[in-house]
This record gives sequence, structure tokens and C-alpha cells, in this order.
Amino acid sequence: MIRLYHVPLSPFCRKVRLSLAEKRLEVELVEERYWERDPDFIRRNPAGKVPILKIDGLTLSESAAICEYLEERYPDPPLMPRNPAARHEVRRLVGWFDDKFHNEVTSKLLYERVNKKITKQGYPDSGNVKAGARAIKFHLQYLGWLLDERRWLAGPELTLADFAAAAHLSSLDYISDVDWNLNPTVRDWYAKIKSRPAFRSLLADAVPGFPPPAHYADLDF
Repeated sequence: MIRLYHVPLSPFCRKVRLSLAEKRLEVELVEERYWERDPDFIRRNPAGKVPILKIDGLTLSESAAICEYLEERYPDPPLMPRNPAARHEVRRLVGWFDDKFHNEVTSKLLYERVNKKITKQGYPDSGNVKAGARAIKFHLQYLGWLLDERRWLAGPELTLADFAAAAHLSSLDYISDVDWNLNPTVRDWYAKIKSRPAFRSLLADAVPGFPPPAHYADLDF
């Protein structure tokens, strides 16, 4: 049995969930209240972070490393191209979302609106929320620019870059923080990716106290 310790709206956990589902690997999802720092959890990952994946007799942490392991161990269907330059582009875009987008947008919107309440760390910082709302417009424009030249974010085929982007955007879409009308090209790309079978478990997520908008699970928006 493959087991993933996760938080439903964590984009890093969602990226791993999408990779597992695309590769048709059945997984048991275990919600982990990482902020409580349970001793068993800390033993699984001393860094105190999710996701944590138990697979093949191993306990794996760090979402990028987990996805690389899955790609090497379960290469079908591939989420990384064979060409070295193309692989670099995928890794660059994964880094863009897990670093730049995360710092400028996800941490300013999702963490302020949801994580603070769940972890009882106080009220949202309005300055951070406004900064995140401004920054996401730039990122959506950048995605649109990429997609004007490419079928998928990194090239002609679906890759881990698409899942990294969709993981962050789907978390924000759950709390209505993505204005899909800003860029029709990005909206069409997201509609295409969220229609994939791998996305079904994400669209079924429900976080107590935070009901999703009606369009969240609507494949046609």
C-alpha cells in the first residue's frame, strides 16, 4: 500500500497526488496536522513538512524529490521529456511555481486566508493579501505568454510543469482567488488539465469551514 501524508490544499502535496494519479498508482491519503508536530510525524520527516510518501518500503519527503523518484521508478506515462534541454525547462517551471509563485502568491493568499485560521495563528494580514492579489496577475500573464507558443507549459506534451502550476492554481481556485477571465488561454489550459482523471480526487477535496465555490469542481467552469 502506498500512503501519502498530506494536507488537502497544500500545492506541494497536490503536485505529488497528481503525479501518482497520472501514473495510475493507488494511494491511501492520510491528512497530517503537521503544525502539531506529532512525534511520529517528526520521525517520518524531521523537517516537519508534508508531503511524506511511503512507497516501496521507503519513506520519502520533499515534493520535488518525490516526483523525481516516481518518474524514475514508474516511468509510464512519462512526466519528464527525454531531451536534456526540455527536461531543464520542466524543472525550471516547477521551480518557478514552487519558489517564486509560492512566495509571491500562494503564501500571500492561501496561507493568509486558510492556513492561519486552521493553525490558529491569527487573522489574515491585509497587506500580504493585497500583494498576492497583485502578483497573481503577472503570473497569469506569464502563463498565457508561454501557452501562446506551446500546447502545454513546457512544450508539446503534458509534464510535471503543468502539474506544479495546476497544483498551486487549484489550491487558490478553491478559495476563489484566481480570476480566470484575466487570460482566456490560461483558462482553457486549466479546463483541459482539470478534466483529466488524475484531477478527480483534488476536485473532491473538502476543507471544513472553507466550502469551495460552485465552479471549483465544474469541468466547464
